Amino acid sequence: MRDFSYLRASSVEEARRAAAMPATMLLAGGTTLVDLAKCGVTEPERVVDISHLKGLDTIRVDAQGAYIGALAKMNRVAADAAIKSAFPAVSESLWQAASAQIRNMATIGGNLLQRTRCAYFRDPATFPACNKRVPGSGCSALEGVNRGHAVLGTSDDCIATYPGDLAVALIALEAVVHLGDRTVAIDDFFLLPGTTPQKEHAMQPGELITAITIPASPAARRSTYLKVRDRQSYEFAAASAAVGIEFEPDGETIRDIRIGLGGVATKPWRARAVEDALRGKAIEPDIIKSASRLAVEGAVAHGGNHYKIELAPRVVERAILKTGAMA
Repeated sequence: MRDFSYLRASSVEEARRAAAMPATMLLAGGTTLVDLAKCGVTEPERVVDISHLKGLDTIRVDAQGAYIGALAKMNRVAADAAIKSAFPAVSESLWQAASAQIRNMATIGGNLLQRTRCAYFRDPATFPACNKRVPGSGCSALEGVNRGHAVLGTSDDCIATYPGDLAVALIALEAVVHLGDRTVAIDDFFLLPGTTPQKEHAMQPGELITAITIPASPAARRSTYLKVRDRQSYEFAAASAAVGIEFEPDGETIRDIRIGLGGVATKPWRARAVEDALRGKAIEPDIIKSASRLAVEGAVAHGGNHYKIELAPRVVERAILKTGAMA
């Protein structure tokens, strides 16, 4: 780990000014920054501590929706009674993410900005070719061990999977990211790799996440998060789905449905084709199974990750049926 200068920001404005300088990273919970520095992936020249800034850890839920400050800790948000009631998929996604120790330290803003778990990205000494780290150097995962890599949203330059859980629920529930002077819909906040996989977010120099907001809706209140992984605890998703459903008064016909996919794409993935196929339809197993196959439209496998094309629709199907059966 290289030497760096340290600044304890006294305000959001000071943090933003410092963040605009090259080779600067923000320190909140530190669970991502320290990890990447140990791997040799990140070598900041200066670290700006924002962990103590007042007002950025607020959690508020009202009739309009939820406001969650960027410095709110994951465990605190997951356990919040109002979040659990109005946005259960958000709470469930946080409970299933990481260990209790990490959830006690990690912040909501940091969680959204976490980097991929691609082993080629995180081992620069052994695998110098990684377009996320060194643009133009190549993608070692394309011909390597890629069982955990993405099948949706990939390009010839990158097939790394976005690893988070929370963002999958937020994509489904149409959250908005607050960056100080502007807001960005969360689906636009995360970028596809294309030919510039090093650009992962729609943040500009000098911006930082201050909060996320989630609009209230019947679909958000009736939502869940389902995660399938190789082991039960402390593992990243092989495939996951966040689903929210609003029914017509008959209790059987789907008026609105929101679906987010995780573990299978280069960014949190909105399964809009599945949603379009199910609005106005009855929640019947055969209908759900057929529509769920649309979740992997356009998917491209790279050898070891082919199973995800079969797994993802099954996870979506299970999540929809689980949500439909909620009281």
